Amino acid sequence: MRISLFCLLLALVPISTHAAIVHLEMRPGIDASAEYLAGQRNKPAVLLLHGFLQTREFPTVATLARGLQDAGYPVLIPTLSLGIPNRVQSLACEAAHQHDLDEDVAEIARWVGWLKSRGHRSIILVGHSFGSMQLLAYLTAGPDAAVKGYIGASLIEVQIGTTPRASLFAQLESRIQRSQRDLVTQHVSYCRKYRSTPKALLSYVRWDQARTLAALKHSPVNVKLIMGDADDTLGKGWLKMLQQIQTPMVIVMGANHFMDGEHEFDLLEHTLKSMEPTQRPLPR
Repeated sequence: MRISLFCLLLALVPISTHAAIVHLEMRPGIDASAEYLAGQRNKPAVLLLHGFLQTREFPTVATLARGLQDAGYPVLIPTLSLGIPNRVQSLACEAAHQHDLDEDVAEIARWVGWLKSRGHRSIILVGHSFGSMQLLAYLTAGPDAAVKGYIGASLIEVQIGTTPRASLFAQLESRIQRSQRDLVTQHVSYCRKYRSTPKALLSYVRWDQARTLAALKHSPVNVKLIMGDADDTLGKGWLKMLQQIQTPMVIVMGANHFMDGEHEFDLLEHTLKSMEPTQRPLPR
């Protein structure tokens, strides 16, 4: 199947090879950009989001975007600003992070709006890693009616190392109440020393396993997860928990967190299958 899919993609002649860089003002003084890959007008548009502190140039995302376009899908690949005007580089863990999840969600909403302004009335959200979680946060806040589905690759909850989460919440909330904005250093995701303001940090670390599972279970649109069984970045028992809530999911044997190497074709194949119009709505 993987070889036949690869040959098919090589043989495809895209309807349009047009690509454009789009700029939008997200907040006063903060512009962000996205790459738009044109596709067939009768196919849903894909909004594809990168992982933690990365950009749209991250290999997993960039490769998937080109594969989706080759299959005829219009694709929009934003780079979240993370508070930096026209950001084009990934951010270091040790940088002073002022951005928060609410701003990320607002930017996702702006890009959904841009796709609608281009005439796309059916939009599928696709995320990788932390980007999958951020798209879930957008869905929880109430998606635009044009958003018809969600595909999360290598979905993770926000991990905080060995710090007791309740204790961290209490500490951050206390700092916020006292209007303290001094940077806090905390293990977040793969960053062992992530430096952020209390308010911004709290917006992310609230997305623990329970909250992420609840967002999946109560999603207002169809959901599908694509996970690797060799992903060593996942929290303990995470795949089992996803299975317990009966999340529609495919587990790619041997795939790591980045779905790289031969597994990039698995990621593309399962993403394409998940966007087929025969997919039925989930019971609620």
